Amino acid sequence: MSNLAPARILAIETSCDETAAAVLENGRILLASTVASQMDIHARYGGVFPEVASRQHVLAILPVIEETLAKAHLTLENIDAVAVTRGPGLAGSLIVGMNAAKGIAIGTGLPLVGVNHLEGHIYSAWVYDSGDMPAPEPQFPLMALLVSGGHTELNLMEGHLNYRRLGATLDDASGEAFDKVARMLGLPYPGGPSVQKAAEEGDPTAFKFPRAWLEGTWNFSFSGLKTAVLKEVKRLEGRPLPVADLAASFQAAVVDVLFKKTMLAAREFEAKEIIVGGGVSANKPLREAFLTQKEFKVNIPRLSLCTDNAAMVASAGYYRFALGHQDGLGIDVLPTWPLS
Repeated sequence: MSNLAPARILAIETSCDETAAAVLENGRILLASTVASQMDIHARYGGVFPEVASRQHVLAILPVIEETLAKAHLTLENIDAVAVTRGPGLAGSLIVGMNAAKGIAIGTGLPLVGVNHLEGHIYSAWVYDSGDMPAPEPQFPLMALLVSGGHTELNLMEGHLNYRRLGATLDDASGEAFDKVARMLGLPYPGGPSVQKAAEEGDPTAFKFPRAWLEGTWNFSFSGLKTAVLKEVKRLEGRPLPVADLAASFQAAVVDVLFKKTMLAAREFEAKEIIVGGGVSANKPLREAFLTQKEFKVNIPRLSLCTDNAAMVASAGYYRFALGHQDGLGIDVLPTWPLS
């Protein structure tokens, strides 16, 4: 937004198992980003081990921040505010990032802005690299589909920082369903990329898995679909498991529901565009479904910004800083965001 004051934001993200920092200028121009992944460490457990995650954050947080500032060729003297993920996420992981951000803010006198992790996924759609052509400004109202390991929800966004949650998952999030189905099929963690890769060799019509449309609401449900996959796996016990066909049929069911319900909601609320954000937005069939339709302009973050990162936190943090949505302590309470 050209009428907002320019600012450089240093952001920190430690909500789960990525230790990340980024420097963003004016809400959208990415100057530097660093992500230290713990994926290999947690793969042996088949999922994120919270205590291990928090310990790894402690080891990585300062080197990641220092590397990010070095990449941007900046020091803390060139930063206008510090943004940090304050939730939702793993408590132990969040504490590491929050304490680092508070320490920087206290030591430098910089304002501290708390950012909702889900809000960050929305704002990641407008981030672009320094030197690239600027991405178009968002057009409101817009329909935001958030799809991740912990959340699946539809939000009508009527302006910057102005959200109306229409519906959410009643049970498993879409990313969680991918992880659980991957385990059923003997595929490695993380489940989303593993299922997608297996599905490339499969037939998406091989199994008629259910779609929970929950008509009359904008809610989602994936537990029935997950159970249907489990029943097929048990039915086929003792025979070679058609992993590719099972993966492709499951994936098709998830994408079908996410895509069609979002399109219906966008029409119903006369949205000008659609945003798809969160880790599951990296799924190729889901991206293709949205990007090949011609009815709505769709913003989906580039792949490196789909999973957890600090650039998205910096973007949301900039708008909260520039628009003054902070309380007296400098920690944003996000009164308009429905925490789930």
